[in-house]
Amino acid sequence: MSALTLRDADLPLADWLADLAVDALIDEADLTPKPGLVDRRGSGAHQDLHLGLMHASALSLWPCFRQMAEAAQQHGEVGLPLREALGRIGREGEAAMLAITGGVNTHRGAIWALGLLVAALALRPDSLDAHAIALRAGRIALIDDPAAPKPDSHGADVCRRYGVRGAREEAQLGFPAALDHGLPQLRRSRAAGAGEQNARLDALLAIMAELSDTCVLWRAGPEGLQATRAGARAVLVAGGAASLAGRRQLRALEARLLELNVSPGGAADLLAACLFLDKAGSL
Repeated sequence: MSALTLRDADLPLADWLADLAVDALIDEADLTPKPGLVDRRGSGAHQDLHLGLMHASALSLWPCFRQMAEAAQQHGEVGLPLREALGRIGREGEAAMLAITGGVNTHRGAIWALGLLVAALALRPDSLDAHAIALRAGRIALIDDPAAPKPDSHGADVCRRYGVRGAREEAQLGFPAALDHGLPQLRRSRAAGAGEQNARLDALLAIMAELSDTCVLWRAGPEGLQATRAGARAVLVAGGAASLAGRRQLRALEARLLELNVSPGGAADLLAACLFLDKAGSL
């Protein structure tokens, strides 16, 4: 039975999709122990974030995600009108988020990734295949929004400086780090009996091992990215988060990332995308 058939018949589709998106953000925030990231233990490499703020930020985005789903239902197809609507709603959602967080960027990347996936699933709620949803989201992302401001984020600066793809390009390609690495690792670890939390940690590590994370590059440059990727691979090679050897490698990775003041926020956003697709019954 699919997740869609389990949805409360009295709950509008847009509300259900917004619930799934917010749940994915909260599940990502709660996942522990995440190297360098906010979790139940503390703030990781951040000075301005904590778990309560992450929860408040996620909850503030519920209206944004619902409106994105409603826009997809209203327009009914991938095209410029839908892309313009999503851009406007996303900017309004970001403003609401920053008002809640006192100006701290908690989920800007997640608004982009999850907003596209919410809209893509709202367009075809009868199609729960993860790859189909991601590719449809990618088609939306490929459309330029004329009203979008010129990119001036840390991520955009890093992309120009190092010639890597950022969140925009990752979405346009159909979220390959999540679809080709995160979700398959989540399935493998579950099948191996790792337990849900360890399987999710392994999925995060699989994304970290492959992603040119602009959050990492902004904080620590290529050295930080190399340390992040190599350390994540070492955990998985050692047996993953469910193994004693893997946990030792995970502690070593966290110590190194804290030393470098690195937080793999791009990977965290893509883990939330994985969890959204998983919750939608897309595996």
